[in-house]
Amino acid sequence: MTDPKKLAIKDFVYDLPEERIAKFPLPERDQSQLLLYRHGQIADHTFTELPQLLPPHTLLVFNDTKVVQARLLMQKETGGLVEIFCLEPVAPHREVQLAMQQTGCSTWKCLVGNNKRWKSGPVKLYFEGGMLQAEREAQQEGHFLIRFTWEPAGLTFAEVLERCGRLPLPPYLNRDLTPDDHTRYQTIYANQKGAVAAPTAGLHFTDRVMEALKAQSIDTAYLTLHVGAGTFKPVKADTMEAHEMHAEQLYITRSVLERLLQQQGDPVIPVGTTSMRSLESIYWLGAKVLAHPDLPLQELHVSQWQAYESINPPAAAEALQALLQFMDNMNTDHLHASTQIIIAPGYTFRMCQGLVTNFHQPESTLLLLVSALIGENWRNVYQHALAHDYRFLSYGDSSLLLP
Repeated sequence: MTDPKKLAIKDFVYDLPEERIAKFPLPERDQSQLLLYRHGQIADHTFTELPQLLPPHTLLVFNDTKVVQARLLMQKETGGLVEIFCLEPVAPHREVQLAMQQTGCSTWKCLVGNNKRWKSGPVKLYFEGGMLQAEREAQQEGHFLIRFTWEPAGLTFAEVLERCGRLPLPPYLNRDLTPDDHTRYQTIYANQKGAVAAPTAGLHFTDRVMEALKAQSIDTAYLTLHVGAGTFKPVKADTMEAHEMHAEQLYITRSVLERLLQQQGDPVIPVGTTSMRSLESIYWLGAKVLAHPDLPLQELHVSQWQAYESINPPAAAEALQALLQFMDNMNTDHLHASTQIIIAPGYTFRMCQGLVTNFHQPESTLLLLVSALIGENWRNVYQHALAHDYRFLSYGDSSLLLP
């Protein structure tokens, strides 16, 4: 078995010419190309054909997170600009859902552009009918703690971002926002505000494709993983052992666990790497509460290497039942957890039997995940996509990978 800690990221390189990065979305979402990889064979399709290509009795699992306007261009008293990028909430709530409903003030981990020019004092941003103020509380490794206060204090933080924030496009698009991005960089089923990057595999879905899924008796389920900026974090370490995976917040409802339990024995296929990370994390959370039924809620966390260090992992149904029992014990119908799971060659999939995903950056953890699913054949898939004019990255084309 491959030891994922010893994997060298230089083994996950391919040549991605700049012109192959899709800088803008296609006029119609579902007209993207779809590469089908099934049992080692590759075929070219259009995304509208996805419902016919999925295995019978598939449960397709979506991430319904919604991208928030997390970039803030604040002004110093001298008039200079400071850019603040909200990463995740710290106080009074760490849960994104609660932090978005917070009124009056909130503290967040943030990236700060032009920080050296921000000598002291607060920075401000005026918007129609109100004002947002930001003050640095502390500098931590790789980010700052920023305390936001705003007027009118009755507005929620979600409403403040809606009024004065900017949508954070992926850095590799290297262009300004267009009005189009506000709709096209969200999935049509985006619902839970809190992501700072879109779950891009879902950008291809339209009402027409959703109707076709129903017609093919393909069932759907939704969970929420708030995609963090760490999704773009390049792997700088020589081996994966030295790369720290970013943590992301995960929301799990009783209904999705019950649906996954029903599905055992039939294919579960996630839409996107975030849905796959969520599903596999659900399994490892179940394994954790099975071993520790009295686990405190704040310890509902999947660490980076948990999956590789586990001895005698339980069956998937057992893990799901353990989580449902844990919910009963806690008298709740949903759980808030966090995950740092790294899915890399050497990983054994517990929940997923395939994947719908876009084409990812060289030397990225997302490419490791694809390789974990289809092995060294990822190279053939990517060579085929490059040779057949597929568009790459967030606004690019799609693939259905069935190992």
